[in-house]
Amino acid sequence: MQTGKSRWTVLTADWMEIQRGCGVQTLSRVSRKLWPSTHPAGAGRSSSQTRGRCTDQVSKDKALQTVANLSSAQIVTATVVKPQTQFPPPVRVRLEHTVKPFAQLQYTTLFGPPPPPPRPAAVTTSVWQDRTIASAKLRLLEYSAFMETQRDRDTHQHLFVHMGPSNPSFDDPILESIDVRQIYDKFAEKKGGLKELYEKGPRGAFFLVKFWADLSCDVEDGSGAFYGVNSSYSGTENISISISTKVCSFGKQVVEKVETEYAKLDGGKFVFRIHRSPMCEYMINFIHKLKHLPEKYMMNSVLENFTILQVVSNRETHETLLCVAFVFEVSTSEHGAQHHVYRLVND
Repeated sequence: MQTGKSRWTVLTADWMEIQRGCGVQTLSRVSRKLWPSTHPAGAGRSSSQTRGRCTDQVSKDKALQTVANLSSAQIVTATVVKPQTQFPPPVRVRLEHTVKPFAQLQYTTLFGPPPPPPRPAAVTTSVWQDRTIASAKLRLLEYSAFMETQRDRDTHQHLFVHMGPSNPSFDDPILESIDVRQIYDKFAEKKGGLKELYEKGPRGAFFLVKFWADLSCDVEDGSGAFYGVNSSYSGTENISISISTKVCSFGKQVVEKVETEYAKLDGGKFVFRIHRSPMCEYMINFIHKLKHLPEKYMMNSVLENFTILQVVSNRETHETLLCVAFVFEVSTSEHGAQHHVYRLVND
């Protein structure tokens, strides 16, 4: 049986250019419309309340000046993490049910209220399309990034972000939409960037995910913890796929990981599973440095310019099967990691 392969590529970036825009910036009107910094209702205090923890304007300005030197590109350079310990396959960990942000926040959409859903008999597309991260040929089943530690003989897993399987029906509303042109500058715009990919299409394969990441865990440099990513997909064809994951800072690509996975027939469908794929050292260092910031609003200031672009394509034909753009904020919810999904459109 063939197994998937992966490789990491670290790009040499002009760090000074990346740092140039590194001052803490307030969100633009467009960004506020796309993903307001306010967390889902009841999930934590407002940013104004958090900022109120600076006792006066002088101390606040001093704190912000500290964060001004911390882009995702610069933040990872100070500390080197020891190689990860490869644990044996972990015991099954029970995951809490994913709690999504409260339904239908007032985000800007490009469409009016959707029409009543058609009867299944009259539908020509899958129930998954327009309701989940799915194109005509591939559907994202699950995605998670985690830290795993061992204490004595027990294995403990903390989920930074998580999207679990879903089973939508035709009665469920379609996903909200965002104009893809409003986020071009947050992702690599050169060859292979979001703009080029979207223009090539197919346009039904593009999505945006806003993650509220759960950082309520203890991370220690050199602790021997394992940092990994799990993802799985369901497809209509017996093919091999290529998964490219690009980390961007201020719209510039700094790291790319490329993995290859092969289809396995499961229940009449072709399934692709990537299990315990190790995070690169860049991402591990970034998480550690982010955790060392004293306030969550400081973390969010750094995350405002940190994005990830994941592209799944047919390995032989290079056809784009799915493209998912990720943006992040720190969760203040007692429920942990949360997320919200949008379709990317250009109408």
